[in-house]
Amino acid sequence: MHSLGYRANALLTFAVTILALMCGMASLSDNFNSPSPSAQVQVLNINWFQKQPNSNDEVSMTLNISADLQSLFTWNTKQVFVFLAAEYETPKHSLIQISLWDGIIPSKEHAKFWIHTSNKYRFIDQGSNLRGKEYNLTMHWHVMPKTGKMFADKIVMQGYRLPEEYR
Repeated sequence: MHSLGYRANALLTFAVTILALMCGMASLSDNFNSPSPSAQVQVLNINWFQKQPNSNDEVSMTLNISADLQSLFTWNTKQVFVFLAAEYETPKHSLIQISLWDGIIPSKEHAKFWIHTSNKYRFIDQGSNLRGKEYNLTMHWHVMPKTGKMFADKIVMQGYRLPEEYR
């Protein structure tokens, strides 16, 4: 007969093997989910658009952000990190991203939202590149699962332009 130590080792090995298989199946099951999130952003007002004393441009704006990210949630989703970024080009850089707002969505019940806010983070360009600049607003999200790999995606909303003159 086997001793108590051998039996405990066999039971623990079996339990860890089953747990690893379940985690693998959970991770693979996320590949079958095809989410269809939606988002819209309205720029209601440019609160101020000014040149700072150090020659940087700064913008403050009022936004309406609405999104339905419920399809990102499965039984394996722990939370979703979401952020809104302004993206534009300058002569020196092909892509500049500035985070304007972010949030953590803890559950599917909170994944459909509408927010009226000013940009949470400062919209500053190091230089004088923002006057009359076209930019995109991009909603990025990172899905954090309970087990498995994290994945990210985005929705790009085009057609925004800053004023030609400082206010």
